[in-house]
Amino acid sequence: MSDATTTDLYEVTMATSYLREGMTGPATFSLFVRDLPAGRGFLVAAGLESALDYLDGLHVGPDDVDAFASAMRRPPRDLRPLLGLEFTGDVRAVPEGRIVLAGEPLLEVTAPLPQAQLAETYVLNRISHQTAIASKAVRCVLAAAGHPVVDFSLRRTHGPEAGFQAARLGALAGFAGTSNVAAATALGLTAVGTMAHSFVEAFDTEEDAFRAFARSHPGPVTLLVDTYDTEEGVRVASRVLRDLGPAARGPGSAVRLDSGDLGALAVRARSLLDDAGLPDVGIIASGGLDEYAVDGLVRSGAPIDTYAVGTRVGVSADAPYLDSAYKLVEYDGRPVMKLSSAKVTAPGSKQVFRRPGCADVIALAGERPPDGGRPLLETVMRDGRRTGPGPTLDQCRERLTADLEDLPPAARRIRAPVAPRAVPSERLGALAARVRRRIEERTTAASARSTVPERTVSGPRGPAPG
Repeated sequence: MSDATTTDLYEVTMATSYLREGMTGPATFSLFVRDLPAGRGFLVAAGLESALDYLDGLHVGPDDVDAFASAMRRPPRDLRPLLGLEFTGDVRAVPEGRIVLAGEPLLEVTAPLPQAQLAETYVLNRISHQTAIASKAVRCVLAAAGHPVVDFSLRRTHGPEAGFQAARLGALAGFAGTSNVAAATALGLTAVGTMAHSFVEAFDTEEDAFRAFARSHPGPVTLLVDTYDTEEGVRVASRVLRDLGPAARGPGSAVRLDSGDLGALAVRARSLLDDAGLPDVGIIASGGLDEYAVDGLVRSGAPIDTYAVGTRVGVSADAPYLDSAYKLVEYDGRPVMKLSSAKVTAPGSKQVFRRPGCADVIALAGERPPDGGRPLLETVMRDGRRTGPGPTLDQCRERLTADLEDLPPAARRIRAPVAPRAVPSERLGALAARVRRRIEERTTAASARSTVPERTVSGPRGPAPG
């Protein structure tokens, strides 16, 4: 089955109806996040490349039609209008790695209405999930304040594909490596990993385990020291690493702390390693870390060299979803908007102009930039085909680094950040007012036509009840 069936059923029902009604004019849908999650001062645009891969290969074949028909419990002939549907439209989007704010379109799709509608679910899924993870990952890098951060999330992400994405997005955010072998191999990332407690438990003694590991994996060697008693584990590891000698253990050898009071244990471990003549042996911390824990450890001065983050980052535990939407903003040259309470949308195709300090302006697509403003959305697909090769991870990382430098310090804070707010341009505000007025007038007129005046019957009064 193709990706065409990876969609919500209502996308299929709407696209079928559009085709039967001959509604194939150009439609523009805008994908944006209404409000940032609590505790976020910004988002990092991500997921675009996989969304474009989907659009580039979108094709509804006979098997897809059969699947749609089966899901709807209807004969395949009823869904035949969808047969052969492909994406032939344009996409304008914020490149991966750029910082975005609430209300700003991350992506706009302009295509014949059935195509643009059918694409909603898959595109929204890709952009929303990956933007959430990338935004969490870069906060870990900020919290680490220059210390390397590595990805240990694969075992607890929501499926292997999500784990692959987490490794890629960690690299985009500036992580130094990943435990995910598939992602490291496919993306050219540094693979990192040590041992589990089970390895230590399989041997009679901790020292037997450490020496066996060192024999199999000469330099750099990282030993997990908290299986039984952490301080004693550091002493044993120190003995093994010292016996190996500088040449055998190589640069980058370390001990790993995975539980307990990591700050206090790191202080004690550093003292024991230094006393053993091993100032070159580092300390890696892991075990339920996220940006809040890393920030606390860094601020406390804990002598930790590398932070390994896993579960909480790979699933963005404190903000596992975004309040994202994919809304129709124009059909066949007619700007449209939604007026539902707390979910009002802005009409028309848009552009976001970034001014210094992320003082962004959300404008109509055809507007001239304000002073100092540079457009964020770029045309990445035209007539159903990419306009060029996708960026490398290094290029995405460079964009993010530059945007972070321009972000107000209050937005970069790990705790209680203050997010900048984008403002609408005057022309966008005026268009929204006109479209709202037009909708309200039509709604009022339709309501008046549907109201039947109550007839009043007058006549002689009957006798009063006795």
